[in-house]
Amino acid sequence: MIQKMEYEVIASSSKGNATILNSILVDCGVPYKYLQPNVKKIGLVLLTHEHGDHFNRTTIKRLATERPTLRFGSSDYLVQKLCECGVNMRNIDVIEAGSIYDYGFCKLESFSLVHNVPNIGWKIYFENGEKALYATDTNRIDHVRAKDFSYYFIEANYTEAEIVERIRSKQESGKHVYEWDVLENHLSREKAENWLYQNMGANSQYVLLHEHED
Repeated sequence: MIQKMEYEVIASSSKGNATILNSILVDCGVPYKYLQPNVKKIGLVLLTHEHGDHFNRTTIKRLATERPTLRFGSSDYLVQKLCECGVNMRNIDVIEAGSIYDYGFCKLESFSLVHNVPNIGWKIYFENGEKALYATDTNRIDHVRAKDFSYYFIEANYTEAEIVERIRSKQESGKHVYEWDVLENHLSREKAENWLYQNMGANSQYVLLHEHED
């Protein structure tokens, strides 16, 4: 019997992000204690970008110390930062956008995302034929194709009507409107749902990530 993928969203917000798909940790932006119950089963850590809510240096350092053979997958822009956290260079796999890396138990493909720092998303192809996509902290995703994937983990940070109202209210009261930055760097629920509609198959499942918190 083929075992289905198991997943757990440890955290998903501006305070921290980490999701476990089988033995793969995607993003590591939480305190170590959040991961501790799952540390022994983690065989691979995939990282997207350098922001602290996705790249917690203290947690990465402890993982590298306690699990000296643990592998880390990222793009080249995170290599130096991983080394600064104590990760051995030999344990870092540079997976550039558009390339495919074969770990045996899964294959990986990364793709570029639009954010205010270099950022990538991940397509994960498991041995049992299941496919998962992970994409967060991006202004758009319409350049990515992922038809009939088993699972989609995708950002839906705000609704467009909600953020327009927040901007209007803050402008009227003279407050700083940080929502302009949100519009430039995060995906709306409408964009996420439209993209899912175009890509999902009959048996696909999705999880919305990084929803807004005041």
